[in-house]
Amino acid sequence: MILNYTLSDLSEIANEVIKNAANKVLLFYGEMGVGKTTLIKEIVKQLGVNDNVSSPTFSLVNEYHTTTGEKIYHFDFYRINKEDEALDMGVEEYFYSNNWCLVEWPNKVENLVPLNAVSITITSNKNQLRTITLKNNG
Repeated sequence: MILNYTLSDLSEIANEVIKNAANKVLLFYGEMGVGKTTLIKEIVKQLGVNDNVSSPTFSLVNEYHTTTGEKIYHFDFYRINKEDEALDMGVEEYFYSNNWCLVEWPNKVENLVPLNAVSITITSNKNQLRTITLKNNG
């Protein structure tokens, strides 16, 4: 699935991602500043979280709870140097927990992510337009 959008379309795009994802492990690819965290914030909101959502750049993972009690994990692996750092925090338990796992910078842990994870690539175009490519793997 390939979609073009602007910030005003973010709610609709987040709903499309949720609706079209084959599973709950979503891998977000894109350059720094392209809007990965912004899209993740909207996805978390659409899933029913009322808390303030921010990127877990230094803590590596933030945990959120939906209004129905479901857990959502938001990872940011930008600052890790080795996959062992993710293993030490028990990342595999998160990935196979059947909870939503939204992962920024998954290329840093590429050998640890489930083979059937959903790849989401965001690119920036002219006039504040973004393109999202969603690929269900596995």
